[in-house]
Amino acid sequence: MTADRRWRWSEADATFSAVAPGGRVAVVDSWLVDDGRAVSLDAHADRFVTACAALFSVPRDRTRAFVHAAVCRIPATGRWFPRLELTDLDDEPVFQLWLRPAPARGATVRVWVYDGIDGRRHPTVKGPDLDWLAQVRSAAQDRGADEALLLADDGRLIEGTTTSLLWWHGDTLYAPDTTRLDLLPSVTRATLLRIAAACGTPVAYACPRPSDLAGLETWAVNALHGIRPVRQWTGAATAAGRAWRAPIWQARMDALASTTWCERGLAEERSLL
Repeated sequence: MTADRRWRWSEADATFSAVAPGGRVAVVDSWLVDDGRAVSLDAHADRFVTACAALFSVPRDRTRAFVHAAVCRIPATGRWFPRLELTDLDDEPVFQLWLRPAPARGATVRVWVYDGIDGRRHPTVKGPDLDWLAQVRSAAQDRGADEALLLADDGRLIEGTTTSLLWWHGDTLYAPDTTRLDLLPSVTRATLLRIAAACGTPVAYACPRPSDLAGLETWAVNALHGIRPVRQWTGAATAAGRAWRAPIWQARMDALASTTWCERGLAEERSLL
């Protein structure tokens, strides 16, 4: 399968065909694949299945069939950042796979706080607000930052345009309070919180303002880059904290990478030969 192309799924004959970009992309999900291994792939699949059911009432079995077929078409070698897509094409939901080579991981991140109104229509679903989020992130890049952080109406931090926030205060790992904020269900954030639970690390939840994170180790996390410590708050008086925990926790998360369903199935077939 040719890289950096979109492939449309035909449910009738369970095949993919190359297509040009088109239609309105309504739901997406992406994750990093490194030599056939990925972290929390099941959680990414579940998030995509749930979103397709919620927005388009697509039967879960139908979506899972597409996801399984798409995963089996990701090369077993190299670094990839595939994107599952549900596209609204002539008022019909159509599944597509965008097979993309993975860009290099970023080690740190510079953030800019967007002080405009949160324009997302479906903040808990990845896909419907991609265009608006891309515009805000572009504005951050124009100001010398890598990522834009969104604020709630009361000035408290929500999350980034492509990242979720985590931060440390003392020995406690903090995450945004999902009971008070409309957040994307970040797979990477959830994975790190599971690691914290397994390690006996205290976890707490809060809704901080940017100034509350001054001097604290703060992470912007996602599936592509993993953990990127904030090294600069662009255009703000907030000082970035020293990020000495990030390499340790990144290694812990990387250790969870496992072969995909397809690669596990192929390995089982080869063992029977």
